[in-house]
Amino acid sequence: MKTFKILVGFMASLVLAFNVMATPVDTYEFKSTDNQKRALSLAHELRCPQCQNQNLIDSNSPVAQDLRLEVYTMVDDGKSNAEIVDFMTSRYGDFVLYKPRLDPKTYILWLGPFVLMLIALYVALVVVRKQRGKSTVAPEMTEADRDELEALLKEKQTQDSK
Repeated sequence: MKTFKILVGFMASLVLAFNVMATPVDTYEFKSTDNQKRALSLAHELRCPQCQNQNLIDSNSPVAQDLRLEVYTMVDDGKSNAEIVDFMTSRYGDFVLYKPRLDPKTYILWLGPFVLMLIALYVALVVVRKQRGKSTVAPEMTEADRDELEALLKEKQTQDSK
């Protein structure tokens, strides 16, 4: 009976040990705190190529871990932010940038919202002008219209009285 309890306890601890989901912690030692701050801010600005809308710091994917380490070592090696960003974009494309550069490939991305706003403003102005052009005052009745209306009303009264 005692061995059974020990065996059950051992099995339970094995099951719990395999179910633990621990995230790896970056334990990179920077040469200075300025390098650490710069590397972390740069890693916040770069998107994980594997994840959807997560930066390198927030992502737990192996690719993000490797890229974080790459950014950390490049910062400690004295490379500038521009050099690091150029390296990442040459390797993974503009997707890794949360704020894409303004170049011919991204004109529609940067200028598209302004063009859509101008189109919406133009449509709104056209609709307002059309509505202003329509008169809300009832048109004056001509003599012929009044005579026709009186004839219809008399006809209606004669039908109702029958």
